[in-house]
Amino acid sequence: MTEPAIPTLDGVPATDSAAAESATTSARNRLVIGLMLVSAFVVILNETLMGVALPVLMRELRVDANAAQWLSTAFMLTMAVVIPITGWLIQRFNTRPVFIAAMTLFTFGTLIAAIAPGFAVLLLARVVQASGTAIMMPLLFTTVMTLVPPAARGRTMGNISIVISVAPALGPTISGLILSVLDWRWMFILVLPIAIAALALGFARIRNVTTPKPTHFDVFSVIVSAFGFGGIVYGLSNLGAVASGDNPLNGWLPLGVGVIALAIFILRQLQLQRRDDALLDLRTFRSGQFTFAITMILVSMLALFGTIILLPIYLQNVLGLDTLGTGLLLLPGGLLMGLLAPIVGRIYDRIGPTALVVTGSTLVSVVFWGMAMFTENTPFWWVLAAHIVLSLALALMFTPLFTSGLGALTPDLYSHGSAIVGTVQQVAGAAGTALFVTIMTAQAATLTARGATEVTATAGGIQLAFLAGAIISLFAIPLAAFIRRPADTVAGVPADTEPEASADRH
Repeated sequence: MTEPAIPTLDGVPATDSAAAESATTSARNRLVIGLMLVSAFVVILNETLMGVALPVLMRELRVDANAAQWLSTAFMLTMAVVIPITGWLIQRFNTRPVFIAAMTLFTFGTLIAAIAPGFAVLLLARVVQASGTAIMMPLLFTTVMTLVPPAARGRTMGNISIVISVAPALGPTISGLILSVLDWRWMFILVLPIAIAALALGFARIRNVTTPKPTHFDVFSVIVSAFGFGGIVYGLSNLGAVASGDNPLNGWLPLGVGVIALAIFILRQLQLQRRDDALLDLRTFRSGQFTFAITMILVSMLALFGTIILLPIYLQNVLGLDTLGTGLLLLPGGLLMGLLAPIVGRIYDRIGPTALVVTGSTLVSVVFWGMAMFTENTPFWWVLAAHIVLSLALALMFTPLFTSGLGALTPDLYSHGSAIVGTVQQVAGAAGTALFVTIMTAQAATLTARGATEVTATAGGIQLAFLAGAIISLFAIPLAAFIRRPADTVAGVPADTEPEASADRH
């Protein structure tokens, strides 16, 4: 009896050809995601190097604190202006050119910073760096959501959470180590070869994994977006100085302009999205899961950035720790977040987000109530323990929130959802910093006027700021109960399913 003929493709059996093509696609997708993860780690690490370095830069570049602060403020402003545009950018262009543009901007900015002769050039370099950084995270989120099937997204999002948590934790420590032995330019010189390598690998190996589509670019939306998000971030960033006696207009005026411009921006997007031309499509908020997740991300980032700004002030100005010691004390918490992220991702793939987020939000609140009792006599180990538990709590929240929030969207909204996540992170970071610093400064001034010493006044201000954080954290706990696994996740698929198995389904 004659065996049935096996279909062939260019002389290769069709089954073997399909398997080979699937393996090639899987390897390509792993390479793309891996390159983006490494690149995102580098750009976020760079974002957090500057905080510890400001006193050194003030001395070396002969600028005052207000001028030096612009090295961080300008970075945040640029991010706030550029990120809303990335939703359109990722839809309009292929993966490869967007990645190369982001890394080219970041690398060029790093080079300028490394050879900067003075403050003005260094400030320009930070703006160029931020332009590339702003593109990278939304691109990474969108690529992962497109390539990874729902049942395995938790694990991959866990890897992104490593980037988001470990890079900021390492930044102050690395910065402190560099500045203890080398010139400030080495903060950028050491990052430059890594950025160049990532860019070169992108040129050589990265492939297009998304399908672009022609979309309208609305210039008016870009302008009002810049005034809206830029004004809000700038205004919030200045509220701490206003509490110290600075001109109130420096904070409240840009904040007011930002709110009005943001309202105009939202109305414009609602009009444009009727014909699928929105710069930032707000139909993402029709998903209750996405809206709940974004709200939780906002509260979590507010807590994270508020803690990042206050704990170093507390450790140095109240407990008397030096810069390097501060970085080392905060390092274990950040590393713990990174170690837990992939584990949390696997747990998410198996049981969903609800238990993780409820536990995490409850722990965040408990830690804030504990930090509200910090005094000038609190032992170092108690601060270390509080930061470690807070890091554990945030690790339980970030991966489930990113995965369930973006997973609740339809594929055509992934890029817009990713841009909204990035924008919320920046605004929440500025809001957390402004809220905590403003409360701390105002309370410290009150206590000083009553005759308290500087150390006691600072400790009292930090106590009140953490108390405000504790009160805010209570609102997140009931909200966490509404975070659910997206409906399209296939129940029962094991977490170790190959993430690229259905990479080209969109």
